[in-house]
Amino acid sequence: MAETKVIRVRYWAAAKAAAGTDSDDVPVAGPTTLADLRAAAVALHPGTRLAEVLAACSTLVGDRPVGRADPASVVIEAGSSVEFLPPFAGG
Repeated sequence: MAETKVIRVRYWAAAKAAAGTDSDDVPVAGPTTLADLRAAAVALHPGTRLAEVLAACSTLVGDRPVGRADPASVVIEAGSSVEFLPPFAGG
């Protein structure tokens, strides 16, 4: 039997509020793009503002910031962790 592969997605602040949880384990068949991972995460939380919030988030893959890279070009390996960090006010 094939082992289930997942990417651990962690949500912070407004993303956590929109998802209603602080994390999800998103099942994947293998490496996936950040764009596809975002779509899968949003699909886990229908009827929420999660898509809108994630579009505004900074993203870390492991401990590496994604920056302004095209989400369709960012490849994430199964077993990785991804963190969505909404803009924070204050200091």
